[in-house]
Amino acid sequence: MIYTDDIIDRIWQTARKVEGMDADMVRKDPCGAWIVRDKYAQPENEYGWEIDHIYPLSMGGDDNLKNLRAMHCANARSKNGSYPSYIVAVTSDGDKNIPTKRVLKVNRAKRDVLEALYKK
Repeated sequence: MIYTDDIIDRIWQTARKVEGMDADMVRKDPCGAWIVRDKYAQPENEYGWEIDHIYPLSMGGDDNLKNLRAMHCANARSKNGSYPSYIVAVTSDGDKNIPTKRVLKVNRAKRDVLEALYKK
């Protein structure tokens, strides 16, 4: 998927800020993995990230901004179209990203918003 610089920036702004870090450069994804702003669309980079469809395209999701979030590339690949639960591949320990394998679930409030949009 190709996104405009404006959309990329808007999605970056939704990623989790970390106290003491420059939020214009570094944030965390929903799984706790470190992501770096200028590593967008760089899956080979330890801090690479992409725009994830929370409610997958394969289930009828779309590019509504409410359905998009910044996610570490490895986590987006691991998620692989799963919803509402998905497998996490990378999280952080201190200032490093580390491999992991655990299941997370999209929070209830976000699921309510998305299901109102897509389950008609």
